[in-house]
Amino acid sequence: MPTTTKLQLWELRAEFALRLATLYGNEVPAYNTLVDVSREVNEDFIRRNGQDAERLGSVQRVTAERHGAIRVGSHRELAQVARIFAAFGMHPVGFYDLRDASKSSVPVVSTAFRPIDPEELARNPFRVFTSMLAHDDRRFFDEETQQHLETFIGARTLFSDELLELADRTAREGELDQHDAERLLELATSAFKLSAAPVDHDWYFKLEGISAVAADIGGVPSTHINHLTPRVLDIDDLYARMEARGITMIDEIQGPPNWEGPDILLRQTSFRALAEERSFRYADGEVRPGSLRVRFGEVEQRGIALTETGRNLYDRMVAEVDSWLAASPAGTPRAEIAEQVWRRNLPSTEQELALQGLAHFTYRVADPAPAPRTGSASLRNLVETGVLVPEPIVYEDFLPRSAAGIFQSNLTDDGCRDDGQIGTPYDIDRLSDVLGRRIFDPNELYSAQRSASLAEAQRILGITITDIQSNL
Repeated sequence: MPTTTKLQLWELRAEFALRLATLYGNEVPAYNTLVDVSREVNEDFIRRNGQDAERLGSVQRVTAERHGAIRVGSHRELAQVARIFAAFGMHPVGFYDLRDASKSSVPVVSTAFRPIDPEELARNPFRVFTSMLAHDDRRFFDEETQQHLETFIGARTLFSDELLELADRTAREGELDQHDAERLLELATSAFKLSAAPVDHDWYFKLEGISAVAADIGGVPSTHINHLTPRVLDIDDLYARMEARGITMIDEIQGPPNWEGPDILLRQTSFRALAEERSFRYADGEVRPGSLRVRFGEVEQRGIALTETGRNLYDRMVAEVDSWLAASPAGTPRAEIAEQVWRRNLPSTEQELALQGLAHFTYRVADPAPAPRTGSASLRNLVETGVLVPEPIVYEDFLPRSAAGIFQSNLTDDGCRDDGQIGTPYDIDRLSDVLGRRIFDPNELYSAQRSASLAEAQRILGITITDIQSNL
């Protein structure tokens, strides 16, 4: 841990990520293999591609980068999680509704806690994708089950008062001395350790019949890290190497296809959930050993953040792939169809992604700086003549369909749901009310980065840059 007198939030965040990685590696040893293979893939990618390998983040950042995932059961627990992550400079960003993102029964709504300032992200971009059980959604839970869930979850304590009070003080003051930092890290890390307490067998498997995700949230006495995800620069290479080591991966990589053009958004895959020893308490009071398959090893490859225009195009392309796949012979690889759709719809260069307003970029005045200009000039002209250099903004967030796809690929069955019932309405505003704090819109964060860079470019060049808004 750093040895300065006071630790800043980013230092606490970096240490928290390291400690969670150690904890999770001890609990799920295959995760350590995943990290080792990820490192090998990145080193080889860097050797092959040189400086281009750092197009979407420095090697140091990519190597250290992790995202975790946890699940909680109630409004109270989610609000408490927000207080804890605030102590590490992590804010809620984005709203994800996984309930309709796959055919499986995944009754959760989610947000992700992460840094929001670009400099903080560069220092340590640790994120935690956090899902909350929608236990009042009648598509999944009848009234009796809902009441049992509320009683069960309401009776447990995931986070101690000491942890919550220390987290509040840290977030308020923005730093912490060594002694208190050690205590915060100890309490926060242990809060996400897999509990050895016996699981109520009948209750757990009743919930699992509805949803394995619901059972993992509302059928156990504590929360835990569901997965911890390293970042790789070539996820296809990683997938092949893991399979070569005899580790069973899910059937396909989630998200955009591997193609010759720019990487966009997020690609994810995982090894399949492994059996972990757990103890169960039966109706007769006896405790007997058993096992559960709920945790898996995920890995991700991050691309360029898309604008709202770009995301709308992405959604249309995904729908087109679905339509083609449904009409194709059984066994047709989804990736082959997606590559064709991508080639027809997306520009093949980063520059055109930027100039067509499909993806977020910052703009840097070329070095050496060009001769002074006067008046105005279009963004396209400035880019095409080399006055401004577009630099991609990495996508820091998640895709509901991909997240649900990872969940679904690691489930033993699809569970059950009654789509004749009306689902409980959730959106970013309602989840913000649950948290008691604003959930940031990721697109607004990316747009702010872009706007700040263009404002600085106008100041340096002494001109007005036109067609900025029409470019989005």
